[in-house]
Amino acid sequence: MNSMNNTRFMYLLVLAMFLWAGGWSALKILTYDVPVDVIIFWRFFIVTLSFLPLLFFIKQPVVLDKNTLKYALAGAVLNISFMVGSFLGVKYGLAGSGGVIITTLSPVMTFLFVAILFKKRLQNIQYFGLALGIVGGFIMLELKDINLFLNGSNTYFLLCAIIWAGVTIVSQHSHKYLHPIHYSFVISLIATIAAFAYAYNSDLLSVFNEGFYFWIALLYITVLGQSIATTIFFMASGKLGSETTSSFMFLVPLFALIIAWIVLDEPIEMHILIGGAVSLVAVYFINSTRKKKEW
Repeated sequence: MNSMNNTRFMYLLVLAMFLWAGGWSALKILTYDVPVDVIIFWRFFIVTLSFLPLLFFIKQPVVLDKNTLKYALAGAVLNISFMVGSFLGVKYGLAGSGGVIITTLSPVMTFLFVAILFKKRLQNIQYFGLALGIVGGFIMLELKDINLFLNGSNTYFLLCAIIWAGVTIVSQHSHKYLHPIHYSFVISLIATIAAFAYAYNSDLLSVFNEGFYFWIALLYITVLGQSIATTIFFMASGKLGSETTSSFMFLVPLFALIIAWIVLDEPIEMHILIGGAVSLVAVYFINSTRKKKEW
């Protein structure tokens, strides 16, 4: 039964990765005309509202204490930081590149942080899978020197990969004190309040002057890409562990590139397809052997 539950979570994670991948194209659409502080407020505000039906469905009271607030505040700060970095990166770069860099390097950072902070030794096959994931990312981006990797928007994407590793680890440990849906709701609520305080003097109502595609993109990134996909990610993190869960992010680059090609007409070249295939193989090796005991 436990094995069947784990398999179900893995299928859900694939769906979550597809929804996340589409979020990069949606975010690119949002960057055309609206300032970052306005977008961040509305994103978290709508996400908070979208969690209300889920809270009603699970029918469990939200219990906040010192421990839950500690993780919720940390999660809110990390999520806001990630949103700012990803917005700026996509605004000045390509949506497909964001999906590649962040989702390829985030599992690497997560594994590294776990090994250092918790003194956890990884299995050789996991190291091999991580190496393949890095190779896949480098192939897709045709990175020839460090200056190319760290230029402009890529710097924001690299920062986002580091931040999301922290999000993954914090979310797993928060499950000791707070239901995953409660955790997602609370950090969204805190982020909404913080974003409103920061953007109070901005023209928050300017979004109502935007057109149909803007609202489709905003609702997609908040409801599908955040409420549904991120909740799946947090729940799977508690069930499967942050290492295994974060490794599924290797699926996002290929999805993101295909969706960006369809929606934004961004080009797909052969090296992108090859690198995506290598990253998919990396997922297999990272998950083919897992230790029973999680940190």
